[in-house]
Amino acid sequence: MRFTTYSKFTGHLLESLNLQELLDQLADFLLQSGFAGGPHYHPFWGEFGDDQPRDTLEALKEAILQKLLEMGQLTPEMLKALAEEPDEEGARQLAELLDEIVQRLVEEGYLSIEQPPQMPTEGQPVTGRGSVGQGVSRSMKFNLTQKGLDFLGYKTLKHLLGSIGKSSFGAHETPELSTSVEAEATSKKYEFGDTMNLDVPATLKKAIEREGLGVPIDLDYDDLHVHQSEYRSSCATVLMLDCSHSMVLYGEDRFTPAKKVALALAHLIHTQYPGDSLRVVLFHDSAEEIPLAELAKARVGPYHTNTAEGFRLARRILLSQKKDMRQIIMITDGKPSAITVAPGQVYKNPIGLDPQILKETYREVSLCRRAGIQINTFMLAQDYALVEFVKRVSELCRGKAYFTSTVTLGQYIMMDFLRRKTRRVS
Repeated sequence: MRFTTYSKFTGHLLESLNLQELLDQLADFLLQSGFAGGPHYHPFWGEFGDDQPRDTLEALKEAILQKLLEMGQLTPEMLKALAEEPDEEGARQLAELLDEIVQRLVEEGYLSIEQPPQMPTEGQPVTGRGSVGQGVSRSMKFNLTQKGLDFLGYKTLKHLLGSIGKSSFGAHETPELSTSVEAEATSKKYEFGDTMNLDVPATLKKAIEREGLGVPIDLDYDDLHVHQSEYRSSCATVLMLDCSHSMVLYGEDRFTPAKKVALALAHLIHTQYPGDSLRVVLFHDSAEEIPLAELAKARVGPYHTNTAEGFRLARRILLSQKKDMRQIIMITDGKPSAITVAPGQVYKNPIGLDPQILKETYREVSLCRRAGIQINTFMLAQDYALVEFVKRVSELCRGKAYFTSTVTLGQYIMMDFLRRKTRRVS
């Protein structure tokens, strides 16, 4: 019987399913940002009338089912055969399979489930269509755990570095030299406070030049030389993400790739640069800092772009960080269209480049430069006016400008962070 065949198949699928591969495939769904392009899409206003939130358990199961089809784990014929049983046994097996996959994701620590209490109303069945069970499935919500965020950051970083090529990890290089156990440069005369990584040949040579060749060799304080190594510094980074509505309009989701880059950068810093720090600032009509743990839930909106307020908040955060280097990485796709004129009051002008808004934005850029903060801008659009704006920002703060797309955004940011070279990509 087909029932027996497919019962064995579903059990075998669950045992052989690679949860991490499935989670990687679900990254776009788990980090979705309100992509304007679904069934309720309007070309100017984005999503509307969507009666099923994306963070429900039912939506997650639909996404898993779709990814199983795309991965070739299930075929349309298998699904059809499962659903064609007169007693709906095939559909029940499929539902149980999806439940078990979700349960495994929870047990492995990638997801957590929030289940609000729900009691059946009078006369409402417990199971079946319109039952309390179906209502619970629609009301239950899932969240990415810290382990899930770390995994997605790791996978994104692996994809990005794989597309870049070989990259060596280590601390940030600077033109300065220091003394340490690892010798990478010429030696220097010992000074109080240096690491006693003695350069024996240079020390003996100095002593012989002073006293002449003889035994024993009389060493003096001035004879001591130590090895030098490249000075490694720590860096405080604020990632400024534009979440104005344009980031998901016109048929392209630009915010979700930006969130992926943020997770990859966080994983890189956490594993390879433990002395560094990364903070995330969202800017729209105003600006606010969000913890990395909340990044997956971040969505676009409101509608305008208050770049100046984003710089102001980022500067305040960086000045509180006791690091050798401070930088802002800004990802945006539009011109500044709003400024804060007073607490709770925002001046907005989405038409063209408003001189008043530009003046306030450039003022904040200048303040960042005076504070020793470099601004690297990644522009996801190439309109002439926007290019000129980004060039001006780069000139004021002596930063770098990258005109890129969602496809190359991650590669450019990783190359900039790892290489630390002053160059322009256009």
